[in-house]
Amino acid sequence: MWAGGGGRFLVPGRLHRVLLSYTTAEPVLLTKGSTRPAPNQRHRAHACPRMTGFDASCRPSQEDLEALIAHFQALDARKTRIVETPCSPPSPRKNGSEAAQLHCRGETRLNASLSAHPEKEELILFGGEYFNGQKTFVYNELYVYNIRKDAWTKVEIPNPPPRRCAHQAVVVPQGGGQLWIFGGEFASPDGEHFYHYRDLWVLHLATRTWEQVRSPGGPSGRSGHRMVAWKRQLILFGGFHESTRDYIYYNDLYAFNLDAFTWSRLSPSGTGPTPRSGCQMTVTAQGSIVIYGGYSKQRVRKDVDRGTQHSDMFLLKAEEGREGRWAWTRVNPSGAKPTPRSGFSVAVAPNHQTLLFGGVCDDEEDESLEGHFLSDLHFYDPVRNRWFAGQLKGPKVEKRRRRRGRRGEPGDSSKQELKGTRAQEPLQVARELVAEDGTTATIQQGLAARGPAGQPESDDSDDGPSEAGVPAVEPSARSSAMLAVKHGRLYLYGGMFEAGDRQVTLSDLYCLDLHKMEEWTVLVEMDPESQEWLEETDSEEDSDEVNGAEGGGESEEDEDSGEEAREQRPSAAPGEPFADSLPRTKQ
Repeated sequence: MWAGGGGRFLVPGRLHRVLLSYTTAEPVLLTKGSTRPAPNQRHRAHACPRMTGFDASCRPSQEDLEALIAHFQALDARKTRIVETPCSPPSPRKNGSEAAQLHCRGETRLNASLSAHPEKEELILFGGEYFNGQKTFVYNELYVYNIRKDAWTKVEIPNPPPRRCAHQAVVVPQGGGQLWIFGGEFASPDGEHFYHYRDLWVLHLATRTWEQVRSPGGPSGRSGHRMVAWKRQLILFGGFHESTRDYIYYNDLYAFNLDAFTWSRLSPSGTGPTPRSGCQMTVTAQGSIVIYGGYSKQRVRKDVDRGTQHSDMFLLKAEEGREGRWAWTRVNPSGAKPTPRSGFSVAVAPNHQTLLFGGVCDDEEDESLEGHFLSDLHFYDPVRNRWFAGQLKGPKVEKRRRRRGRRGEPGDSSKQELKGTRAQEPLQVARELVAEDGTTATIQQGLAARGPAGQPESDDSDDGPSEAGVPAVEPSARSSAMLAVKHGRLYLYGGMFEAGDRQVTLSDLYCLDLHKMEEWTVLVEMDPESQEWLEETDSEEDSDEVNGAEGGGESEEDEDSGEEAREQRPSAAPGEPFADSLPRTKQ
């Protein structure tokens, strides 16, 4: 999710909740008077919506947001037992025709947390938000993906945390597994105003019970912070807080003791990172903590802000023999560094290397904004202090084909030579989607190698599906994907990209074996028909904003109109990537 108003880097509350940025761009002057809002924040330019219980001044107060959160908590308090409901993969909207069925359909979301269960073959998805072009929906739902069964389950547990997005979630193994959650934010339905949480929650995975842990001396309310598990502590760094008139960035450091349930503020020696949000924070095999990149902003004069995308890296070490004492050290990694970007996703590989995926590079000049979305992999090796580009080896069928070529009979040498001339490297194709306002979104996608006639290479029929001309599978270019690693396999869920004025929220799920590094496997494909995007209308202020913020409450009439809107938009052609169908089917 990017900043609205005058551009992606303008409003702190809409930028750093998802950014894991480390770009090397020079500071840029950002003017609030720009006439071109970011595509996914066009709703910020709307008049103040009608919200039940809010004052009529068009600026909801902090008390208003707290009242709305309390309303939703009262609804959650009605749940008194654990309910597990098998469901389809989370998708961008609820389907009215399926509502009466036993199986549910979840809502696609951004800025949620995806965590691997420490003991079971499960992934845990919590919270998040979704923007449909008019409203912002915020969730506190819990979904569990069973890896072995390839099945999703919605788990309703009494007394959950309030609805939030851009929080941090950390899993620890003690007590049968615990999911710790701190902070994040709640957004008003118009997406313009935010409440920053400073609460700490734990989900006991063995008993499936939520517990709020109340301990004084913890961090202030914030979003865009980062948190990791270190030994028997949670270490939290940075973030930002936004109010109606101002914003602040943090570079403070806190530790939460998982045994004593106490917070302590750390004061490391040495020079550490400047205040920032959205940075990378990972733990090395040697017990050090790596901080990389991030974003911060300063106001230089009225309505003008200076944004900086940081590219520096720091190492945080606990001093030996001095409990509670830490030290900062700045490091300069070598190797094939990733290109400048924001919104990339981070996970820790089995060899304790840090993995980075995707993101978006923005070129901003005057009032034009061009986004280049990416789908590449990079690894950072803390032992060697070096970056590496992640290269896939390709499926085994290609190796078998090459072995057959080497073992071929002399009479077949000409055929093998011909095949060698036909073979090509996988193609990286960039497609530009240009909106009426001049915004260009570049979508990069990898395609299987093809022969001179435009057909994929083929061989004996017993080699597998890729021999039948199926393109190589890989996630499309995106930012803000959610990553989790379980038993050496990387799982990638969702994310977003922009196509002109439209924000496309993805709901696909991929898997990559990090030991073999051969090819991606698609577990859940993107369904173009499930995408919902509502254009701005004069009547949108008459909608029920409270239900919108809650993430439900659609009437049958709304569902019918939604179905009609989807029927009016031509469908993607068979085999056509969803990103390619957007310009053709736009009405």
